[in-house]
Amino acid sequence: MAVEIHVVYTGQLGCTATHGPSQTTLITDAPLDNGGKGESFSPTDLVAAALGSCVLTILGLVAERHELDIKGTEVRVVKEMIQKPVRRIGSLRTVVTMSAAAVSEAAMRDRLESAARKCPVHQSLHPDIDAAIEFVYV
Repeated sequence: MAVEIHVVYTGQLGCTATHGPSQTTLITDAPLDNGGKGESFSPTDLVAAALGSCVLTILGLVAERHELDIKGTEVRVVKEMIQKPVRRIGSLRTVVTMSAAAVSEAAMRDRLESAARKCPVHQSLHPDIDAAIEFVYV
C-alpha cells in the first residue's frame, strides 16, 4: 500500500510535511550547524525518530502476540552526522530499555531483540551507517 507524503518548502530552510491518509502535519527545520534555526526536527532527525518508533512498534507487535505488557519501554537514538566523504548520517546509536520483570525469559528476549533488528526502518538503512541496537533490562 502506497502512502503519499506532501512536503512544501516554507522558506528559511523550513518545510511542512503532510501525511496523506491522516492529514497530520509536521514541520522540519535545518539544524543550526547547517544554516537552519534548529527549531524543529531536521530531516535526518526524522530518520532517527523513525528508527526509534519503528523498533518500538515492532516490539509492541511481538509483545501483543505473546501477551506481554511492555508499556514504558523506551528507545533512545543518538544520531551523529559525518562530513566526509559527504554530509550524511554516520551513526544511529540505539538503546532500548525494557523492564526485566516484563520480559524475564531469555528466549523471549532473544525473540524481541531479533524482531527489533528486523524493523523496516533498520533494514532500510545504508550499511555504511553504524546502526547497532543495544538492549538494557532494568
